[in-house]
Amino acid sequence: MSRVCEVTWKKTSVWNNRSHSMRATKRKFYPNLFYKNIKDPASWIVYRIKVSAAGIRTLKKKGVI
Repeated sequence: MSRVCEVTWKKTSVWNNRSHSMRATKRKFYPNLFYKNIKDPASWIVYRIKVSAAGIRTLKKKGVI
């Protein structure tokens, strides 16, 4: 399964790691992902979603969590 937030669509990004001599080597930055259980109030079904920390704040702001 890929490392992608299901709310904000944040995903792994690839940037350079710079040493003291400014030599560039590739490195990965992973999103801060968590699994959260979200309950649908209409059908009482619980969905397990993979969401980032920023996505959790968005869901709290919208009143889903």
